[in-house]
Amino acid sequence: MASIFTRIINGEIPCYRVAEDDRYIAFLDVRPLKPGHTLVVPKKEVDYIFDMDPDSLAGMMLFAQNVAVAMKEVIDCRRIAVAVIGLEVPHAHIHLIPIVRETDVLFTNPRVSLSPEENEALAKEIGQHVKY
Repeated sequence: MASIFTRIINGEIPCYRVAEDDRYIAFLDVRPLKPGHTLVVPKKEVDYIFDMDPDSLAGMMLFAQNVAVAMKEVIDCRRIAVAVIGLEVPHAHIHLIPIVRETDVLFTNPRVSLSPEENEALAKEIGQHVKY
């Protein structure tokens, strides 16, 4: 059965797409810790990030770097945190989270809520700053 991320990649489930190339996709998290919280996902479904072949893992990190740089240009924050949890969805992914302090990346924090219009505008603005 396809993961929810594969269904997003295939266009079966809508998302707020930030960036995409032939191997990876970045989209806003539907339950963000902070506005702009973005997921970077390989298009090839692999459950565990460290089961990815080395070239694919390295490529995903470089793709994530481009997205994080764009996020930092758009979002007022000190850093873009990187988190790999790997238990919530059986499809490798990286969380990119705008933070001001270390506690901003705690997954036990309350989630923020943005309107569809705010998410659409944020995804578009970040996407315009991504350099491939």
